Formats: sequence, structure tokens, C-alpha cells
Amino acid sequence: MGRAPTPMLQGTLDLLILKALLLEKRHGLGIAQRIEQITRGAYVVSPGSLFPALHKLEESGALRSSWGTSANNRRANFYELTTAGRKRLRNELAEWKRVAGAMSAAVESA
Repeated sequence: MGRAPTPMLQGTLDLLILKALLLEKRHGLGIAQRIEQITRGAYVVSPGSLFPALHKLEESGALRSSWGTSANNRRANFYELTTAGRKRLRNELAEWKRVAGAMSAAVESA
């Protein structure tokens, strides 16, 4: 039996979306699959969480979208990082590493 999905910390979804789009543009389902892949199944993102986050990131200028055809020949909206999105990803990764390091030190302390 598989383990239950890990609860997502506040702000984590945006970082995972940006990371999922680092190498290539993807449609919504492709982004969700990539997130599940890069987290080794720990995070399974529902459409109800994913699409509002995608729209918010697009409105902020971190992503842009364009219509295209998916691998199964369906019309889909593909998302890709903008220059601002790449910068935001670098900043969020640095912040995440700082917070994770601090939490790790706190958990390991006597």
C-alpha cells in the first residue's frame, strides 16, 4: 500500500511549479506529473490547487502561457518560465535552502 501524500507547506506549490518548468514548457497535467516525479511521489497536486497557482504565477509575470497540442493530440495551455520566473525560482530556492537548513539545525539540536 502506498503512503499518503505529504501535506504541502504554505508557499511550496509555487516553488514546485517553477522548478517543474525549469527545463521545458508543460501543460497542467505535465506540471502535476513532473511535481510528483521530482518529489518522488510525496506531493500529488490536484487541479483545484494547481490551476489557481498557475494563474497567479502568470499574473505576477513569472510564467507565460500559449496554446498548443499535447502528446495525445489535445489542445492544451502550455506554461513556461519567463526571465522574471527564473529569477524568482533562484530567489525562492535560496530562501528554501536557508529555511530548511535552519529547521534541520533546530530539529537536530539537543
